[in-house]
Amino acid sequence: MQSYDEATAFLGEWGPYQRTIFFFLSLTVVPNGYTVLSMVFLADIPQHHCRLPNSSNVMIGETSFLNLSLLLPVEEVGDGQMYSKCTRYKTEMKDSLNDTMPEIEPCIDGWVYNTDRYISTIVTEWDLVCDNGWKGPFTTSIFFLGVLCGSIISGQLSDRYGRKVVLFGGVALQTILSLIQLTSQSWEMFCVLYFFGGVGDIAHYVAAFVLGTELLRKSERIAYTSLGVCTFYAFGYMLLPLCAYYIRDWRMLLLTLTLPEILYVPLWLYVPESPRWLLTQSRVEQAEAILKDAARKNGITYPGPIFDTTYSRMDPVDRNRHEHNYLDLIIRADKRNVTILSFFLWMIGSIGYYGLSLNTPNMHGDPYINCFISAASELLVSVIVWWLMRASPRRITTASMFILSGGVLLLVKFVPSTLQIVITLLLIIGKSGATAVYTIIYIFTSELYPTVVRNMGLGACSMASRIGSIISPYFAYLVVHSEILAFMLMGSLMVTAGLLSLLLPETRDKPLPETIQQMQPMSCCYGSVEGNCCKISSFQTTVQQTSQSQGDITSSDTSTAGL
Repeated sequence: MQSYDEATAFLGEWGPYQRTIFFFLSLTVVPNGYTVLSMVFLADIPQHHCRLPNSSNVMIGETSFLNLSLLLPVEEVGDGQMYSKCTRYKTEMKDSLNDTMPEIEPCIDGWVYNTDRYISTIVTEWDLVCDNGWKGPFTTSIFFLGVLCGSIISGQLSDRYGRKVVLFGGVALQTILSLIQLTSQSWEMFCVLYFFGGVGDIAHYVAAFVLGTELLRKSERIAYTSLGVCTFYAFGYMLLPLCAYYIRDWRMLLLTLTLPEILYVPLWLYVPESPRWLLTQSRVEQAEAILKDAARKNGITYPGPIFDTTYSRMDPVDRNRHEHNYLDLIIRADKRNVTILSFFLWMIGSIGYYGLSLNTPNMHGDPYINCFISAASELLVSVIVWWLMRASPRRITTASMFILSGGVLLLVKFVPSTLQIVITLLLIIGKSGATAVYTIIYIFTSELYPTVVRNMGLGACSMASRIGSIISPYFAYLVVHSEILAFMLMGSLMVTAGLLSLLLPETRDKPLPETIQQMQPMSCCYGSVEGNCCKISSFQTTVQQTSQSQGDITSSDTSTAGL
């Protein structure tokens, strides 16, 4: 049977058509780099204290106007002291009777915020501090909850209605809701809109990733998934601290980040649908038209209809009208094992990446510089990942990046608190490892799942990762209270995930699977670098192939699952 890659080999590699697809699809990923991580600045907590009677303009440090120690309790924080952020004295110390401590009360008149760094954030807008302090990290969790729901919905929609529709639909949804978000009159309204923005964010990211994977050939595909997507994501991430540095009001910052997304509308004319997906829908003529146009752009003579015989010789499972669903990912034991392990790896990778990214304000030094360095490091990581994906087995690369990230986080415990620069360096290395992991598992997973459920599989794994994403803001929140505990937990989880990733089947130098039957089972030969299965798995494959050659696919599925 001639594969899709063999049938389309006449297009060559890195022609004008492939370069156009590479650039435009990579460009659509830029907003993903700043959308969720914008909460680093939109929801940062400035220095603050209770609003004081008849002195609302007083801020900590302005002691020439008032001695704050007469009005604010002093609390022990770590090795030092600081004015209370959540309580105040009912009366001034000097007015208290018999030198007794005056009664303490909460901030019934609100708070005063330092404006040296920010004009406004959503924290200062709606007083998300003290008893409402949980709302800050919860806002980010709300976004990831939207991403979770989007992962469930978008995968099914993309496999049913096409990658292109979901890609541009997601961009439109995210852009429109972000513009409406500017008019938010309450924290609740902001969160509802942010939730649906998360749906659009993940829908267009996964669709762009899958569309590029299916439109491009092997060498282009590796470059796109490691260099293209990651580099443009990093550019978006780098734009965030640059814009936030010059725009200190949260509404204006959000508007500045959202308006450029309108420029994506014309790309609809230049980005085609996936021919692979069209073939699974028996829409052969449309697939032929796209490839014919690709040949024209590359200056190549189209060899005529190429799927009339090729498609008719494909496995009948490819051509039937069976509507695939998420049960196809777990209904058989061998596929279920791969899916469950992939879920775990995605969840832990998400905790590591977003937990460390959202921790930027807690790191030693200027948050704008820290955020920019964190973003710029992703450019270097994308180049390293591109090289690793070309030179190393997928399993070894995945495991090594997990263990690197987790290992340096565990080392933080042994660094004295006085060496903040060393701790910051270790965290950046850990964040870089987590970035590599997040890049690699996207590529790895897209190669594990067949065309008929690829977007569904990526969506399901992305859904699992959002459980980690929802939790991740609280890891950053935990750093404020117990830095060592937070990094020990993240480090241990990352190392464990790295060791378990060695159980996945190897996909390097193998063609993309097209059908459920072509999906590889999980490896049980732990010492095999190439992921070859042991005798029972080989026997299962032999039984399945023999049954298929007799035209008894249903019987093959039953006997293999029984084994």
